[in-house]
Amino acid sequence: MSTTVKDVAQLVYKPSIVLSILLIVLGLLAIALPLATSLGVAILVGWLILFGGLVQIAHTFQSKGIGHVIWKLLVAAFYLFAGVFLISHPALGTFGLTLALAIFFFAEGITDLISYFATRRKGGSGWMLVDGVVTLALGIVIWSGWPLSSFWVLGTVAGISILMTGITRLMMALAARTLARDESARPIQQDRAA
Repeated sequence: MSTTVKDVAQLVYKPSIVLSILLIVLGLLAIALPLATSLGVAILVGWLILFGGLVQIAHTFQSKGIGHVIWKLLVAAFYLFAGVFLISHPALGTFGLTLALAIFFFAEGITDLISYFATRRKGGSGWMLVDGVVTLALGIVIWSGWPLSSFWVLGTVAGISILMTGITRLMMALAARTLARDESARPIQQDRAA
């Protein structure tokens, strides 16, 4: 019995379409409820940092020398404190995370602009200029509205990311379905060991 492209694609695209629709709905919800999503992002980041602190403690026992052990314990304590703080005070955490995001966008925009001027004679470098200008503008908008922007920025950015992931997955799944229809009779060639 030979396996066709259509058989393989059907196994992949149906669950992918369902997941894509779920991601799109969650992305739209995150955009519609930016404050709740921002608080959720702060709590999630807090748990990730807390877990990082626990990993640092475990890594401490593999270190050699009292200086390394003390340094690792200090780093672990900082991670644990930051994680617990974000989990227990997510509203305050959103202020810090939003400011960090504004600084990141600002720095990335400047870096992209510098990269554009270094490579502007190369093909496609115009996209780097567009990316740099948009990212820099985003950083400035977030920074200029801080701390009030903290109530919507993280949730909106997370929502847009989830929404775009869902749309991308949906388009890829639909392309796989179209490919399966076009290639329905063609068997997949399998290498035979001699």
